[in-house]
Amino acid sequence: MKVWLFHLAVLVVVGVLALTLPPYHANNLARVLVLAVFATGYNLAFGYTGMLSLGHALFFAAGMYAAALPATLWGVGALPALILGLLAGGLAALGVGLLALRTAGVSFMIVTLMFAQAGYLTVIYFNQTTGGDQGLVLQGGARRLIGLDMAQDGPRLWVAFALYAAGLAGALAIVRSRFGRVMLAMRENEERSRMLGYDPFRVKLAVLAVSGLYAGVAGAAYAVLFGYAGASFAGVQYSILPMLYSLMGGAGTVLGPLVGAAAMFWLIDIASGLTTAWLMLVGIVLVGLVLFAPKGLLGWIRERWMPWLP
Repeated sequence: MKVWLFHLAVLVVVGVLALTLPPYHANNLARVLVLAVFATGYNLAFGYTGMLSLGHALFFAAGMYAAALPATLWGVGALPALILGLLAGGLAALGVGLLALRTAGVSFMIVTLMFAQAGYLTVIYFNQTTGGDQGLVLQGGARRLIGLDMAQDGPRLWVAFALYAAGLAGALAIVRSRFGRVMLAMRENEERSRMLGYDPFRVKLAVLAVSGLYAGVAGAAYAVLFGYAGASFAGVQYSILPMLYSLMGGAGTVLGPLVGAAAMFWLIDIASGLTTAWLMLVGIVLVGLVLFAPKGLLGWIRERWMPWLP
């Protein structure tokens, strides 16, 4: 109960911020929450199961275009678009997992990267349909969800908040379940888990599929909430970002992706306002984090004060 109350308190704090922040920062908070959903799914695969993937941009883009294309071509509404995005991300992850999980370690990372790059090149090649680098702009009914206009800052933020709250509750339920213990066992010692009767391929495939569901609904939500889908979201950057969010916030902690996404987003925002060499400042902060808090911000806190933090 303490764990659930703590995470509920965090959601209350985020809700208070949503009520009090000025429009510019409230809009940024909506982006952070959507990206945190993406990173939460990645963290289930990487932080809890030990699968270092560089292919999550494919799942994010699959969800994004599964929402954006029907919306722009056939006028599908926002809610069906989100459902299509959710399913597309999960199916893409399932398909990649069936092949990529026949490898392990660095080979798995490379294979997932190859799939992601193939997805990116597909988006570019079919640019007359996907919009390529120019992208697609969603308008009208495609951005109305249950009577709420996502072009408005308030509804956009509260939908992003609801999506993150649902994703957080789902992740917390998974990691605290019996299956969550199996995930941790796979991360710590796969061979011993196999000896205990668990099938690593099936467990990892299930986790990767769930991770893909998170990535897909995050991609769909990004398209619906911010009215744009482009090839840049299928690039390797969007495979690296959720990994950085997880590592910065604390891989293997449920709240780590949110903390990491927020810290990285506003670090870049502040650094880019101070100097044109903002990447250097970001790099210095990341190096400092690796040296002094190698388990991430929440990992460091859990190690010292909150050992019960999942």
